[in-house]
Amino acid sequence: SPGSTPLTGLDARLPRNGHPTASTNLAEISADADDKLAGEGPQMNKRFLAVTTILALASASANAADLSQPALPSPVTPTGTSVPNSAFFLGLGASANWTNFGHQHVYAIGTSQVYTDGVLLASGSAQGPTNIHMEDRFAFAPSFQGGYFQRFGMSDWLWGAKLSYNYLGATSTNNNSIIPQFGTYTTLANPTPVPFSGPAYVRAAQTSLLQEIDLVPFLGHAFGQGFVYAGGGPTVSQVRTRLNGLVGFALVGGAIVDQSGAPQDFSSSSWVLGGAAVVGVTYFLTPTWFVDLNYTYALTASHTATFASPVID
Repeated sequence: SPGSTPLTGLDARLPRNGHPTASTNLAEISADADDKLAGEGPQMNKRFLAVTTILALASASANAADLSQPALPSPVTPTGTSVPNSAFFLGLGASANWTNFGHQHVYAIGTSQVYTDGVLLASGSAQGPTNIHMEDRFAFAPSFQGGYFQRFGMSDWLWGAKLSYNYLGATSTNNNSIIPQFGTYTTLANPTPVPFSGPAYVRAAQTSLLQEIDLVPFLGHAFGQGFVYAGGGPTVSQVRTRLNGLVGFALVGGAIVDQSGAPQDFSSSSWVLGGAAVVGVTYFLTPTWFVDLNYTYALTASHTATFASPVID
């Protein structure tokens, strides 16, 4: 979650004898967001819900898969089921994903110094937080999976694990956001702090969940042509936060003054840890091919980003 934007209009109150220059630091804006994903999240927590169907060949998971048996002396499969004793699998399929991004928490701090002929005549700062609501998003995405499962002896119970990758590319955008800021400034002639206010304007705030990797151990129970299973494990997800068109303003002498120059864009991306819970059913079309349908709920850890940008007038 990005940030940085100053709000001060100090030069508007200074005498113009000489050549004043105002140095403004668009200082740290940190953004947090709460995300909920169907299937898999500045600071930001994401919950992700996904329904995935996969078809695979020779050792695959969650999508159609082809299972290859270890080259051991003819393993015996329990009667009344097509599920092999053990198999590696790989699969490719599609997923339907719902992502809840919650809110992006943004905190903006702006500082200013005003100089005339190299002499500091005034300085000040303003700051303030806001919560920017991000809309939920629904999208289809490709899904890749691979893993292994094995029965417990000759029973219908089995254990396994699968590694899955989903490219989600889900982005939520909130346009025309306002970050209120309040602060004080002092001058060389008057060291008493003078209060002032002014908003920071964000043309477009964005939060994205780009991709996710899950490692899920599971337990299952075989029946006839397939098995049902449930499990949970860690995830790692790539998230991104953007603040586009950020401008800092100050209310000076009844007028709103631009304090940060031209609109600026900020972007931060990182990988965050999380966890996922999965339930699914696998159905064997042949002894070496199966279709897998599963439901995943994932929650990411928080992501916080800090930005700073200097401006000199």
